[in-house]
Amino acid sequence: MQKTKKSVAKRFKLTSTGKLVRRTPGFRHLLAAKSTKSKRRASKDKLVAEGHAKPLKRCLPFGL
Repeated sequence: MQKTKKSVAKRFKLTSTGKLVRRTPGFRHLLAAKSTKSKRRASKDKLVAEGHAKPLKRCLPFGL
């Protein structure tokens, strides 16, 4: 039986075209020290690189 790896399901989302989207790390604390530019860029979701995405997609057999 295939099971979803819950740690991956919490951190990544699968788009409709099959790409993985992730959040930027380190954006929940110490925001006063970060520049406006870095905060603006960190607030946007980012795509996971193809090389890293392949094993992660195997952890999401049902496409969460």
